[in-house]
Parts: sequence; C-alpha cells; structure tokens
Amino acid sequence: MTWTDRILVFSPFDYGAVAVLICCWLWIGWRIEHPSPGKPSVSALMADFRRDWMRQMVTRQPRVFDAQLVSIMRQGTSFFASTAVIAVGGGLALIGNTDRLAGVASDLALGTAPALVWEIKVLIVLLFLSNAFLKFVWANRLFGYCAVLMAAVPNDPEDPRCHPRAAQAADICITAARSFNKGLRATYFALASVAWFAGPLALVASALVTVVILYRREFASHSREVLLRLPPDGAPHTSS
Repeated sequence: MTWTDRILVFSPFDYGAVAVLICCWLWIGWRIEHPSPGKPSVSALMADFRRDWMRQMVTRQPRVFDAQLVSIMRQGTSFFASTAVIAVGGGLALIGNTDRLAGVASDLALGTAPALVWEIKVLIVLLFLSNAFLKFVWANRLFGYCAVLMAAVPNDPEDPRCHPRAAQAADICITAARSFNKGLRATYFALASVAWFAGPLALVASALVTVVILYRREFASHSREVLLRLPPDGAPHTSS
C-alpha cells in the first residue's frame, strides 16, 4: 500500500475531527495555564495556596505533616503513571490484533475498514496515553525535588536562607502540579479519542464534551468557589 493509498483510507471529515481534537487539547491547556487576571482557574488558585503552604512550613515544627503531604502527592503520580503504562501496553497488544478489533466493530455496526484504519485510531489513543505517562513521571520526579528543597529549609525561621528556599520549594511544587495536570488532561483526551471508532462526528462531539467538562471544573465548579472565599483577614487571594 502506497502513502497515497494510506492517506485516502480516511475521509476529510476524519482529518478535520482529529484536528478539532488536537486544537481542543491545546486550547484548554493554554486557557487553564494562562487565565485572565479577573477569572483565575483552579490551577492558578492552587498555585497561590502552594506558596502559602511553603511559607507556613518555615515556622511549623516539626515538619512531618509537610513531608507526608509530598509523599501522598508522589503516590498519586505513581498510581497514574502505572495506570498509563498498563493502558499503553494494552493498546500495543490491540494493535497487534486488529482483526479481532475489526470483528468487534463489525458486530457493533461501526462499519468495516482496513486494519490500517483501526491501527491508526488506536495509535492516537496511545499517543495521548504516552504523553500522560511522561507528564506523570516528570511530576513524580519534581515532587521528589520539592521534598529535597523542603528538607534544605533551615529549622531556624530567622535564618536568611529560610524564605528563599521555601519559595524555591513552592515553585518546584507548582511546576510538578502543572505537569501532573497536563497528564490528567492527556488522559481525558485519550478517552475522548476512543470515540473515533464510532466515526468522525463522534470524535468531534467527544472532544467538545471533554473541553466543556475541563472548563467547568477549572472555571465554574463549586471547588473553585470554595477557593475564592476570602480568608478571615478579608484579603482576597490573587492568582499568579
């Protein structure tokens, strides 16, 4: 089969649907990480709380509680990374047995198509899952860096190195959380891309629904309202 034949196995609607999926993924990620000052996302609000956490850590004795929090976050990233690896392995096994997948699709009245079509559709899912795995692994490592920086903060609050090192730990923690969130978004869109098996229209609908869900959770959820509540001193939280 030539490259021309491979290109023609998909319709223009398929290519358009994949373009919509990728654009939705890139746009919602950019919107969440670069919100307008007047409407911060949950991720931006949590970044402020992470900085507050590290400032409180300077005077907290002992700091066992802080170490436990970092350990819990590392466990979360490890779980998702392991899950992504298992899913990638399952997808690779599925690519090696596309005849059975084509049979299932035929039974579900999803139409008939060459094995190459099903392989590429599975490959799109695997690309998102692979991206998620890499983001989770990097987040896990960054949380480890954060733990080391926290341990490097002197016990004496009057030490001039305390607050600068705590700020460094906060920045690394925020970067780790950002990578973790990117992994979660990639997982969401991996699930959305499964809809391509039902056709390009299903893929577009799934991508749009995924964007709506992510947007609502970051900009219109109850948890965001809780984070925006004024602290007892009446000073509003500011997004970074």
